[in-house]
Amino acid sequence: MRFAPGNLVAARGREWVVLPDSTADFLILRPLGGLDDDIAGVLVSEGVRPATFPPPEPDDLGDHFSAQLLTNALRIGFRSTAGPFRSLASIAVQPRAYQLVPLMMALRQRVVRLLIADDVGIGKTIEAGLVASELLAVGEARGLSVLCSPALAEQWQSELREKFGLEAELVLPSTVRRLERGRIGSESIFERYPITVVSTDFIKNSRRRHEFLRTCPDLVIVDEVHTCVAASAQGGTGRTQRYELVRELSADPDRHMVFASATPHSGKEEAFRNLLGLLDPALETVDLEQKKGRELLARHLVQRRRGDIRRYLEEETHFPKDRLTHEAPYSLSPEYRALFQKVLAHARETVQTSDGALTKRVNWWSALALLRALASSPRAAAQTLQTRAASAAAESADEADALGRAIVLDQADDEAIEALDTTPGADPAEGGENATARKLRGFLAEARKLEGQADRKIAALVKETKGLLKEGCDPIIFCRFIGTAEYVAEHLEKALGKNVVVRAVTGTLPPDERLARIDELTATPGRHVLVATDCLSEGVNLQESFQAVVHYDLAWNPTRHEQREGRVDRFGQRAETVRAVTLYGRDNQIDGIVLEVLLRKHEAIRKATGVSVPVPDSNNAVVEALMEGLLLRGEDAEQLSLDLGIREKQDNLYRSWESTAERERRAQTKYAQHGIKPEEVAAEMNAARASLGTRDDVASCVEHGLYALRSTITHTDDGFTATLTPLPLGLRDAMPTDRHDPLLFRNDLPVGRGEAVLTRTDGTVEAIAQYVLESALDNKLDPTQRPARRCGVVRTDAVSTRTTLLVMRYRFHLELPSRTGTKQLVAEDVATLAFEGAPARARWLEPNAADGLLTARPVGNVPLPQAKKFVSRVLDGLDGLRPHLDEHGSQLAEALLAAHRRVRQASSDIVRGLKVKPEPNADVLGVFVFVPPAGQD
Repeated sequence: MRFAPGNLVAARGREWVVLPDSTADFLILRPLGGLDDDIAGVLVSEGVRPATFPPPEPDDLGDHFSAQLLTNALRIGFRSTAGPFRSLASIAVQPRAYQLVPLMMALRQRVVRLLIADDVGIGKTIEAGLVASELLAVGEARGLSVLCSPALAEQWQSELREKFGLEAELVLPSTVRRLERGRIGSESIFERYPITVVSTDFIKNSRRRHEFLRTCPDLVIVDEVHTCVAASAQGGTGRTQRYELVRELSADPDRHMVFASATPHSGKEEAFRNLLGLLDPALETVDLEQKKGRELLARHLVQRRRGDIRRYLEEETHFPKDRLTHEAPYSLSPEYRALFQKVLAHARETVQTSDGALTKRVNWWSALALLRALASSPRAAAQTLQTRAASAAAESADEADALGRAIVLDQADDEAIEALDTTPGADPAEGGENATARKLRGFLAEARKLEGQADRKIAALVKETKGLLKEGCDPIIFCRFIGTAEYVAEHLEKALGKNVVVRAVTGTLPPDERLARIDELTATPGRHVLVATDCLSEGVNLQESFQAVVHYDLAWNPTRHEQREGRVDRFGQRAETVRAVTLYGRDNQIDGIVLEVLLRKHEAIRKATGVSVPVPDSNNAVVEALMEGLLLRGEDAEQLSLDLGIREKQDNLYRSWESTAERERRAQTKYAQHGIKPEEVAAEMNAARASLGTRDDVASCVEHGLYALRSTITHTDDGFTATLTPLPLGLRDAMPTDRHDPLLFRNDLPVGRGEAVLTRTDGTVEAIAQYVLESALDNKLDPTQRPARRCGVVRTDAVSTRTTLLVMRYRFHLELPSRTGTKQLVAEDVATLAFEGAPARARWLEPNAADGLLTARPVGNVPLPQAKKFVSRVLDGLDGLRPHLDEHGSQLAEALLAAHRRVRQASSDIVRGLKVKPEPNADVLGVFVFVPPAGQD
């Protein structure tokens, strides 16, 4: 016998649904009501036979909660719904309404070219993952590569696996040999492994790039894309190579490209236009001030600030309400100040007496690096005094300047952060046993003596950290140098005592070990302090365990401060207020210039305009002039601005900076929100929730299910707690292993470790819903372990005449055309239908009326014999109801077809050939009869 997709079959002691891709001899099967993880391949010769879903039995009666429990459990458990967002049911994340906007924009394009430029902490990774999951689910894409920093590769792999069920291979220098051994014949890594997370810096070089371009998947996500675009006048071979790679990938007109960046406009208009050109070549030159230009860009760009989405479509998204910033000054000890003055005098002398342009620039950057390290910590200074300057490898003055600006002024590409948080500096061995070498060795000896009591900066940090811990904040302390981070961690561990756990994470650790160390720290009981270099300043989510950031070392790039604070000030942070503390030296002169000229101005512009933009390029001239004045003349920033005539340059810098920020603010207002209208999102969100269940449906299912299983429920301000000990062993085993008992269920994110959230994607919620459904279908199970039943009779004043509610499960055949061919799917949906009177003379109610019966409350009892008679009459008359049930299935199919067309309205060639067909004889899961109060029937 031949079985068609959608047929019910019996095999291996259970019922299954036949899926597409089955053959006459070999069937691909999913258990009825099961998950995609349970899909199996079965030979027809194993004894596969046709099956029909059994109707309920009239004596399998439950209470008034059963209809609602059964319906909600069914919705929560669906992993193959028929709606236009095919992936939403199967992913392990419940997107916010605003996160559907990029997905809807993507589905309206034949070839996706999308720039997701939302603020830090809004959820760009989830938004990009949603787009990728959907394109893969409907067959629009056959593979995926994520290009990202090597430091973020492990996190991307984890996000794809845990949230979207996509198993990705890491393509890194440390993994490529293993992946190459797994190839068959002449295939490439990317042909062998369809889903990969790739280090952009690894794949950009000519040896690897050509193979990648030849065999790259048809869907690419580029994370932090602002590091992959360049203007023609920019130096830096790394950025240029990344830009060439991404530009060549985008040159394929059939490749889907999704770009993500919180800072798409780096302040360089040419680089920004080059980025837009990757979306559509016309955007490189189109006038964005004109309506036509704005409309074109709005098709490809989504950019929201927190204020845009904090409340979106009546849905609240929890972000910290405030970020309290605080500056903590300290003064150098006499010993520290004496060494600082000696080093400053030596640096001044070195720069002034240098011969030749190259030597002068190398000495200038080496001196500045040494002063910066000394301002950081005695240990960083000591390491710098033993490390050859990076700029010493330069072959020209211009190259020395490029290296110096990248490293000393923190202008290095973000992907290179982990390699550049080492300490560049002067080399005491240069020139052998000369006076300079002896002087530097003397500085080295003095620096080593400053560790501890002579270092008032570390004392100031201890004070600030104790204050934060007392206020209930676990802080992250950011340092510029590896040596400083290790030094700070050592001293904090001694000063804070045994009840506070301190760990350091630096670029010396591979990315996976960094995350492992953070997990080990946060899993340890007590309060936590994380000391880190800027290898953790971007892309890493730390909001679940930390609420404050301390800038132990000032970053000389204001954007880096914003990135650091963004690790805790983001969606998922439970604290209403996060804190940011900036330490600075009153009298080390280096900090004064950076703080006054850059950091305070950046914060003022951010507060005034609501946007953060990078400092313009003219910053280089101002800061370098001030630093050079410091080296040459030893005066503070205010006096130097006057003496060196820099005030005019500084004012021009600020005007340019403010203008860029205002232009960015206006740009967001003008065109960033016009791609998808809120009412369009609302329509699709409501349709998805009707199919998958609302938050109230989830909460009702979980609470009533646990209560029926004799768990003790205690309500809290934002949810409830439930004891787990009374629950059946099978249910407890299906729950995540890290759950507390009693377990706190929160109404919404964020949640803490060991807690649950009342969304359909939470592991505990999923386990409860699956148990409710499976136990309802198993009437041989102990009645005390069955929260819901398939039948019920309820006496209620919600009806004036006898009314029957049917809980139905429909299956649909979908044919989804795409550029890669038509994909056949079998999907499920739940429906509640109600009629008044006897089955033979059924008067069918509107769908809203049927849904209202799910919450009907009893006002009296129905004797058991009478209740069985009511249910038996309905079951005996099911055949007469079949025409209407089939007609309803056809109506659902038409509605689903319209929804698919509506979502893909801009892609007419993809909509053509779209088909949705209902499987006949839908399953009757439940029969529930509602009768009016006695004497009214």
